[in-house]
Amino acid sequence: MKILTLEDFELRGKTVLLRVDMNCPIDPTTGEISGIKRIEEATETIKALSNAKVVVVSHQGRVGNKDYIGMEQHAKILEHILGKKVTYVQDVIGSLAQETIKKMQNSEIILLDNLRFCAEENYEFTPEDASNTIMVQRLGKLFDLCVLDSFPSAHRSHPSLVGFSQIIPTCAGKIVEREVRKLEEILTVAKAPHVIVLGGSKVTDRLEAIKMLIKRGRADQILLTGLIANVFMRAQARIKYPLGIKGEEEAVAKAHALMGEYPDVFFTPVDVAINNNGKRVELDVRLLNKGDQIYDLGPKTIEHYSKIISSAGTVFISGPPGFFENEDFSYGTKSMLQTVANSMATTIVSGGHLTSALKKYGLAEKITHISTAGGALVLYLTGEKLPMIQSLESAAIKFRTR
Repeated sequence: MKILTLEDFELRGKTVLLRVDMNCPIDPTTGEISGIKRIEEATETIKALSNAKVVVVSHQGRVGNKDYIGMEQHAKILEHILGKKVTYVQDVIGSLAQETIKKMQNSEIILLDNLRFCAEENYEFTPEDASNTIMVQRLGKLFDLCVLDSFPSAHRSHPSLVGFSQIIPTCAGKIVEREVRKLEEILTVAKAPHVIVLGGSKVTDRLEAIKMLIKRGRADQILLTGLIANVFMRAQARIKYPLGIKGEEEAVAKAHALMGEYPDVFFTPVDVAINNNGKRVELDVRLLNKGDQIYDLGPKTIEHYSKIISSAGTVFISGPPGFFENEDFSYGTKSMLQTVANSMATTIVSGGHLTSALKKYGLAEKITHISTAGGALVLYLTGEKLPMIQSLESAAIKFRTR
């Protein structure tokens, strides 16, 4: 690997900035954290830094959304999992944060507040410009080492991800090290045909990546589910009413253009399950009416998709096909994951929701590689250089100690 890891540094007594991704799902009605998978994952690297002074930082949510909250709950959950005190600091780059860091004792852990409370963290920068932000200039001088362990955010170029590596030694944490090593191995031996199963709700990001996946020979067949399937079905005029999503017309136009350019690559559902007053009702997509809420794939679609997956050499699935948390609408997600798990292909499952589903259905052991990263992993598979990985590679050249 071209990046440094924790094994390349003497950690005892060092003050370490640990950038993780503890961006958790938040219940919009209560404001409470509803899933702790990413907090659990962060503990692996924290434990590996047991002889150091560890300052943990993460973002949570996006400005203006209901999941845009502080990190107090995260600190309590982290403390409970570690069985060790975690001090929550209600500050990011101000004097309270700086003074608390300066007074830290060895083996102490503190968690700063939501990085996105600092305006700069909501924008993308070149590494050089990121290193000159107030965040990096103020905090950088307080640390001996920066550890980047935020693979789900690796496709972003925010100051915390690409700025510190310009001015202080920077290495990968345990998750990033494992992700990069495993994915390098998989991509070296991946066999055709490459089948991509794409779902989830981040339509714009997915559309950008799809074309690159096809061009780089990483997508021979793309099976669409979830909201992105609805966009393509709208482009096919099989859904005849507006979906009511942000940037819909542009997304539909891009989907239409992609299908025109690559007519044999895309597959969309032929039947779906809608939520009719809390009950599952299956119907042909041509019978959909405005107001119908699509909650899952239908049985004919699942059968068709399963046949394609069964003959694949490599399968990548990202984003759940349906609202599997609701038992009535779990059929699509469970069936697709079972087919992927039982196939002879090299299999990659991406995203926090699907990771939870794999555990729920007891299928995790049958998958070649499981990653909680979503958009970052999709881009990685296209061969795009991810900003955070690039910053680790440049730091390895600049700060290699052994």
